[in-house]
Amino acid sequence: MAVSTFDIDAPRWDQSTFMGRLKHFFNITDCTTALLPDSRLDEAKLLVESCRAGSIPPGTTEEQLHYAKKLYDSAFHPDTGDRMNLIGRMSFQVPGGMAITGAMLQFYRTVPAVVFWQWVNQSFNALVNYTNRNAASPITPKQIGVAYVTATGTALATAVGLNLYTKKAPPLVARWVPFAAVAAANCVNIPMMRQQKGITQVVISRITMAAPGMIILPIIMQRLEKYKFMQRITYLHGPIQVMMVGVFLVFMVPAACSLFPQRCSMAVSKLEPELRDSIMSRYGESVQHVYFNKGL
Repeated sequence: MAVSTFDIDAPRWDQSTFMGRLKHFFNITDCTTALLPDSRLDEAKLLVESCRAGSIPPGTTEEQLHYAKKLYDSAFHPDTGDRMNLIGRMSFQVPGGMAITGAMLQFYRTVPAVVFWQWVNQSFNALVNYTNRNAASPITPKQIGVAYVTATGTALATAVGLNLYTKKAPPLVARWVPFAAVAAANCVNIPMMRQQKGITQVVISRITMAAPGMIILPIIMQRLEKYKFMQRITYLHGPIQVMMVGVFLVFMVPAACSLFPQRCSMAVSKLEPELRDSIMSRYGESVQHVYFNKGL
């Protein structure tokens, strides 16, 4: 393909298939892009915008265009084009998620530790949800605050309640309490933060993202801790869990994001009354469906 006719916004892989979406999200959730300075990201954005305008700098290769689009998709919001905050980017999900999830899985025995790490996790999740929202649907500071408080309260109530309830249960059951709290909070946080569009799919994706690490890793640690060599290095159990969660997330972040297409459609008749009336008054019956970015 000649660079002069290169379509920068055309998907590199078929987004109608899971494997195509998986390759796409492996590409843009690459955590090494989170290490790049803003100046490098701005250069990539400038190249993408130049390509869109049909004025590609001489000597630019197709591979350079693909890499610029990778950086653009990883760091700039698809609706607004604004650079997203570092912690809220999907490219930061692996380093951020592995540290917090590892801590939740390690410090699950006492109520103060459970409360602190669930609060940290929900603060992180709220920022990620807001950063990756559908920006075409406005959300007020009050809605953000209510969503954050409600999700945090749900996570704390679930975690503390189950922590106390499982005192007499097998040890493995107590290790699964953090996952139950995370899943419950996602069922509250995302609907309140995202409003009407793509809610169910995003909730499923987020729970799927967390499930393998938070369900399988406790089983692994439960068995490893029976060995004497593990009993001699208890101070390393936390770092070990952080690294193992990272291994899970390297694969699960792109896999979970790939479960559903990011670009979704909805019948005009199912839209909010104000938006439906606005479309009908402008286009009449000629527009039957609208398309939107569901967010991640």
